[in-house]
Amino acid sequence: MAERRQVIDVPASAFDVIEHRTLAVTCCCGQAHVSRFPTGVNEPVQYGRNVRALAVHLTQGQMLPYARAAGLIADVYGLVISPATLLAWVAEASAALQPTADQIAEHLRAAPVLNADESGLRVAGKLHWLHIAASETLTWYGVHAKRGLEAIEAHGILPKRLGVLVHDCWAPYWRLDDSIHALCNAHLLRELLYVKEITGQQWPESMMQLLLSANRVCTAARHQQRSLDADDVAAFRTVYDALVREGEALHPETVQSPGQRGRGKQSVPANLLRRFRLHADAVLRFISDPAVPFTNNVGERAVRMPKVKQKISGCFRTLAGAEHFCVIRSCLDTLRKQGHSMLAVLQRAFAGNPIPLIA
Repeated sequence: MAERRQVIDVPASAFDVIEHRTLAVTCCCGQAHVSRFPTGVNEPVQYGRNVRALAVHLTQGQMLPYARAAGLIADVYGLVISPATLLAWVAEASAALQPTADQIAEHLRAAPVLNADESGLRVAGKLHWLHIAASETLTWYGVHAKRGLEAIEAHGILPKRLGVLVHDCWAPYWRLDDSIHALCNAHLLRELLYVKEITGQQWPESMMQLLLSANRVCTAARHQQRSLDADDVAAFRTVYDALVREGEALHPETVQSPGQRGRGKQSVPANLLRRFRLHADAVLRFISDPAVPFTNNVGERAVRMPKVKQKISGCFRTLAGAEHFCVIRSCLDTLRKQGHSMLAVLQRAFAGNPIPLIA
């Protein structure tokens, strides 16, 4: 054989129709016996779990609008399904996966480190808020009309947690007194870069280099499965405090005139320095605790796909549709992190045998 060539292709697809029949017989004693249909075969004509899982995967996993998902199924399989039918399947998948989503929330309540974030979401033409709680192996989504503590308490994951909460310094998170707070240093690095550009001063650059250097040291220590010793942690904190004092000498806080109420309007550098001073422990939490990440990227990555959904498909027309999305997407993203195919997750859900979670 002189040479060999291969062509990889997909087969031309079509749908199958499987007919089930029952058998009725009469015993010699006169008793009639009728066999039963398989579990899940309930209607004279119905769609199977594979096409239902595919449709939900296209709309909730791959973020296609319902009409485009129905069109794709028609083009590939020659099976004409209305968008309204796809909508009903999404509700069915949400109901089947709700217990799994509840387990995800329960596991996150007990997680030693949890990342939190939130983002705007258009629902029925009005601004709602998508709330995210996530870890390296779990993702949970919730939608609420409010952004602040009312929504956080309604969802019930973040309140009364005893572990570390990683976030972007948004004010309502600080009202969760039971949590140990850690700040996203990616946000702080961006703010330091901006302050450096508008002031031309050295302390923002020095603080950026300190944080990045500390992250490199901590990453190397994690790879060696060890923590930094107390002297190393203290050394980083000493330099950190000195840089904050250097910046505050250049940007002292504005003091209100006698008789005026509240805190005076501050410059951008002064506000950033105040945050560094007040929340020093949260900024440097990643140095003292190897389990704490340097950034809130786990939470921010979870935001991206819902934003893609909104960009491609537009706003959610109903609150129920947004809630279905949150339930399904919580399970898809969590089980994807745990090594499962999103299509297999939905097939198992429609079969009444959801894939179990790894805590």
